[in-house]
Amino acid sequence: MAHSSWANTVDRSARTAPARAALDAKFLAQAEGDPERAEHLRKAHFARLALKSAQARRKAREATEAAQAAEAELSAMGGESA
Repeated sequence: MAHSSWANTVDRSARTAPARAALDAKFLAQAEGDPERAEHLRKAHFARLALKSAQARRKAREATEAAQAAEAELSAMGGESA
């Protein structure tokens, strides 16, 4: 459903403009009207998101590696692989 909706959207930028404006307004309000501080708040917010994303990817990669090592160990011991 979402793919159909976006496929039928001619101007994607215009469609998302209200959400971008609301986020900018949120940062500006947090900065008490100071646009320079608002920009720093915005950058800090997205840096935190990037950090969380990297941490999640690392955790998923490590879990996959651990599972593969366990599978290899099980196979080496003559056990069945999943």
